[in-house]
Amino acid sequence: MNARLNAADRVLRLPPRFPAPRAWWICFGFALSLLGLFLASVAWLFGHGPGIWGNNIPVGWGFPIANYIWWLGIGHAGTLISAMLLLMGQGWRNSLNRFAEAMTLFAVTCAGLYPILHLGRPWLFYWMAPYFNTMNVWPQFKSPLTWDFFAVLTYLIVSTLFWYIGIIPDLAAARDRARKMRWKIFFGLGALGWRGQATHWARWQQAYRLTAAIAVPLVVSVHSEISLLFAAGPVPGWVSTVFPPYFVLGAAFSGFAVVSMLTVWLRWMLGLHTLVTLRHLNMLGCLLLATGMMTAYGYAAEMFTAAYAGGKEAETLFDRFVGPYAWSYWGAILFNFVPLQLLWWRRWRVRPILLFLIGLSATIGMWMERYMLLVSSLYRDWLESSTGTFHPTFWDWSLFAGTIGLFLTLFLLFVRFLPVISAFEVREEAVDG
Repeated sequence: MNARLNAADRVLRLPPRFPAPRAWWICFGFALSLLGLFLASVAWLFGHGPGIWGNNIPVGWGFPIANYIWWLGIGHAGTLISAMLLLMGQGWRNSLNRFAEAMTLFAVTCAGLYPILHLGRPWLFYWMAPYFNTMNVWPQFKSPLTWDFFAVLTYLIVSTLFWYIGIIPDLAAARDRARKMRWKIFFGLGALGWRGQATHWARWQQAYRLTAAIAVPLVVSVHSEISLLFAAGPVPGWVSTVFPPYFVLGAAFSGFAVVSMLTVWLRWMLGLHTLVTLRHLNMLGCLLLATGMMTAYGYAAEMFTAAYAGGKEAETLFDRFVGPYAWSYWGAILFNFVPLQLLWWRRWRVRPILLFLIGLSATIGMWMERYMLLVSSLYRDWLESSTGTFHPTFWDWSLFAGTIGLFLTLFLLFVRFLPVISAFEVREEAVDG
């Protein structure tokens, strides 16, 4: 218990006394280089329009939508692992929830940029909002863009509130422990005058659990809405009632994969072995295995539905097996499910490097799945004369790499300037245990 209490105290001292400045600067330099690529790609997009991408007829949805869904899926696990386990009373979440929730915010930010950037006139994105105006130009509520606006904005607001409410006690503790005035001011502004009084804790508990109760169904509803962007249209390969749970489980799978990677990386860089133990790695491996096998069931259900329906559905399924985009289908199978089978044994689940590599493999596999679902269904239209292959351009890839840089930059700034682990919850668990 004493070791965990001392480690929790050390977490509060991390921002002013960061233990790994050299490793952080190396990672931050890499992230900034990708962020520069993002800014250059956005500037070129604003100057030349969406024609710089590979989107064309019949593949009108390309990299922007695939990457939007991929990023939004990654953002689901942070809120899910924190809010759901909080409501279930699982104390082991306390070493993971803070940076997992931060991961959600940054991933949803990256996702939310794509619907704006691909509009063609992104500076008019607010037209999607139901604001009042004299010309009565209201949003088209049958449009998926309007669905995205409400879904992403609601999820981002609730996730931000959930993260911020949870960090307030630690900001107050860091304020009280800080020695330099600039850190006292920085943490004090975020702590909102928190003094740890009984009324403060009572209101905090109510707000924290209420926000968690709102966040859990949002995880399901938001990605179910994303799946209906596909399933609501008469496109072969998308007409399936399994899509809502299939997308939700796939999102959780990719999100847990990224959480596993970040856990291993932070555990190594900041020396958090006392707080992030082998038990946490084991639990993450179990969650990754469970959601991965549920996603595999979605693959099987989708294949059965297509084969049973016949016609265009069966043709699209067969085309995914042997067509020009078969590499994305079999790549998704390979990266998602083959390395995952090692997690059936605990001795492999608790090996940090192996868990990191399996998480990386699942992250790549889920991106290939999003790409496969889009392109393999769209490149063959109902008319044979409308068939046309999709080829991503340099700007497709550069913007995607740039969003990775944006995510890493934001996450590294969070790691450097804010407590990455919920110290007060770790202390409470250690004392109660």
